[in-house]
Amino acid sequence: MGKFLVRRFISYLVLIFLASSFAYLLAAATLSPRTNFDQLQPRPSQEAIEKELDKLNLNDNTPIAQRYGTWVRDLVLHGDFGQTIDDQSVNEAVARKAGVTLRLIIVGTGLGCSVGVAIGAYSAVKQYRGFDKAATAAAFFVLAVPTVVIAVSMREAARWFNDVTGVRFFEYGGEYTAGLDAGFWGTLADRLQHGILPTLTLALALFAAFSRYQRNMMLDVLGSDFVRTAMAKGLTRRAALLKHALRTALIPTITYFTFTFGILLAGTTFTEKIYGWHGMGAWVVDSITQNDVNAVAAVTFFMAVCVMAASFLSDILYAWLDPRVRVS
Repeated sequence: MGKFLVRRFISYLVLIFLASSFAYLLAAATLSPRTNFDQLQPRPSQEAIEKELDKLNLNDNTPIAQRYGTWVRDLVLHGDFGQTIDDQSVNEAVARKAGVTLRLIIVGTGLGCSVGVAIGAYSAVKQYRGFDKAATAAAFFVLAVPTVVIAVSMREAARWFNDVTGVRFFEYGGEYTAGLDAGFWGTLADRLQHGILPTLTLALALFAAFSRYQRNMMLDVLGSDFVRTAMAKGLTRRAALLKHALRTALIPTITYFTFTFGILLAGTTFTEKIYGWHGMGAWVVDSITQNDVNAVAAVTFFMAVCVMAASFLSDILYAWLDPRVRVS
């Protein structure tokens, strides 16, 4: 299994580099950083604009291959993504914003996947009963509604709830309350309040997808010979379902996890903008509108790393669930 994971890890590094390179080349070819300086009032001199663009490695008069070579050299040798369009360190911005997004996707992924798998497996065991019908209806409803609509609806519902009860239980603007001085526990409680709605927004999409997928996978194995054999040997039905049926049904679900993770990152972009979180998702939108080539490439790198990390975790879990992978 070790060699298998090493090969995968190396291939993931190559894919991350290719994805980032493609994003940089596409952004450099389509975005126009020069317009940011042309629109300044008063407008800087042409010489000053050229000098600043050269400093940022964003001058469209320089061949794109040369700009790309400079970007790759700084990234490979120094781990430096360059400067933003307003001459701030991209690396420092990534360090600030990556933690914001990671808090959302890690908690949202853990909650959505675990609840979705549990509900999907239980729905299969209770096929066509009340719980199964209710879970199916809820999942299809969530799948039919875009993430942006869910986020806006939850924000408005929270505003209504706070107004009706007179208690500001839900917070829906920003990551925390600015200027709050409430000690460690008070600050933690404030951040949790601000994190409830965006986290649930992401978790709902994963719950809907995983509950349906896990239900179908569980139904495929419930009537299998190995499950009946396990119960014939003395295992209780619960033990046979958890130890044999669910473990086998989780194998294709683990593979499915990697594909849904990319969708989750896209949902993070809308969620961060709607709830005022200053993470990587919101930054990529701002970077495109500001013609910030280096920032777009850095965000793409981050998202590629997240997807590849999810895929690598999927490989580890797959090898753990399926012993046949260990001899590969």
